[in-house]
Amino acid sequence: MSNSEKFINDINAGNTFKGDYVTLGAAMLEGETKTNAFVNVPLKTMNRHGLIAGATGTGKTKTLQVLAENLSEKGVPVLLMDIKGDLSGLAKPSPGHTKIDERHEKIGLPFDPQSFPVEILTLSEQDGVRLRATISEFGPVLISRILGVTETQAGIISVIFKYCDDNKLPLLDLKDFKKILQYATNEGKEEFQEAYGRISTASTGAILRKIIEIEQQGGDLFFGETSFDTQDLLRIDENGRGYINIIRLTDIQDKPKLFSTFMLSLLAEIYSTFPEQGDSGRPELVMFIDEAHLIFNEASDALLNQIESIVKLIRSKGVGLYFVTQNPTDVPEAVLGQLGLKVQHALRAFTAKDRKAIKLTAQNYPDTEYYDTADVLTSLGIGEALVSALDEKGKPTPLAATMMRAPMSRMDILTESELSSLLSQSQLAKKYNKEIDRESAYEMLNEKIKLAEAEEAKRKAEEEKEALKKAENKRKASSSRRRSTRQNPIVKVLSSPTVIRSVLGILTKMLK
Repeated sequence: MSNSEKFINDINAGNTFKGDYVTLGAAMLEGETKTNAFVNVPLKTMNRHGLIAGATGTGKTKTLQVLAENLSEKGVPVLLMDIKGDLSGLAKPSPGHTKIDERHEKIGLPFDPQSFPVEILTLSEQDGVRLRATISEFGPVLISRILGVTETQAGIISVIFKYCDDNKLPLLDLKDFKKILQYATNEGKEEFQEAYGRISTASTGAILRKIIEIEQQGGDLFFGETSFDTQDLLRIDENGRGYINIIRLTDIQDKPKLFSTFMLSLLAEIYSTFPEQGDSGRPELVMFIDEAHLIFNEASDALLNQIESIVKLIRSKGVGLYFVTQNPTDVPEAVLGQLGLKVQHALRAFTAKDRKAIKLTAQNYPDTEYYDTADVLTSLGIGEALVSALDEKGKPTPLAATMMRAPMSRMDILTESELSSLLSQSQLAKKYNKEIDRESAYEMLNEKIKLAEAEEAKRKAEEEKEALKKAENKRKASSSRRRSTRQNPIVKVLSSPTVIRSVLGILTKMLK
């Protein structure tokens, strides 16, 4: 048996599964594509997370598109983070091309252009279904980790949440949060101190500055109502295909704090609301996080720990996370160690540091007798990648340099009119794009302050009235006393010593 035949046999044996699977392409040996030597990924292990990496322009986005299409076709809903704005074409079929036909002929797969059910979501003012969450839904622990506050400041945030719970004050958006922080050290200072102890104005000031940082990155658009229900990510269309939910994030690259806040809240919400999946044979939801370094580079240690914990635990909920980035080192080692599927496109070695990184990357892949992995990593062409997955028993499949299949949908964005037409048909847009600003902590505290101010003004008015009344009574009493001590003029004359002596003189003469 020749080396080529042995290679094909090993690939076919390692990519044959009992359950359903997704086909990524055909294996390659010494630069030649082996027709019908398919490289597959079993659906059963696609909740074990994954990585799509490679230099700019090597085909990472198209690989993401292929995986999303095939998962949708298998009835698995997908959530995509569209950082570059080039994934909306999933809603339209590919126009086809002779080069695509040639590629698929080499692979041994028919090319079947088709569109997929797509929902466009947004975190910002871009068109799409608005994604929101309330401050209360985050809770004090998650908010503290997002803000990156100290232990003392985290304690104050817990007290704030406790006060709002005790007094039935809904914390919905950032203006609610800022208002209660200000109230705690101003108008409500005595109330807080009596119930929870003294709260430092320096600490609340530091927390407010952290809130403003998120607010400036668009957090005021994200925090509020109507909260997005993660169950709406699990929709299936009338043909049994899973919806591909695309979050438009083209304006998020300069707002890493908002992006990491959103991602953490989404993962936490999915983890807390999705039921335990067990061994179902297929994932419930698969998420692709493009430009993954945006999450990790700006995250605090506390936030990284939270993300790492969720990545480790969320697969039991049937959710797969796939990180798309240029270099595997963009992803923390604790997360990298949890990834089952690795699709590594070409890396470029321009510097000594690049060559060192390639050697380290090569060590993350299974040993193989057919490739010098480090050498292959620098020689892969566009639309080619090293693929290593987990089989149905959790063991790595044979490492294969793979000619990747082409996307069945359009490899370009929707036009403005196509996008508007898609959004006009969205059921979720009708549900979530209504502006709601119901009475919450901000309004309630303002009303409470107004009532307190009115009561204080009334009390002062009554005190002033009482003081005036007392002054008037005092004046009247003083006047009365003056009147009672003043003698009648006639009595005064008659009782004068002169008159008395005259009267006594007259009486004396008369007696004589």
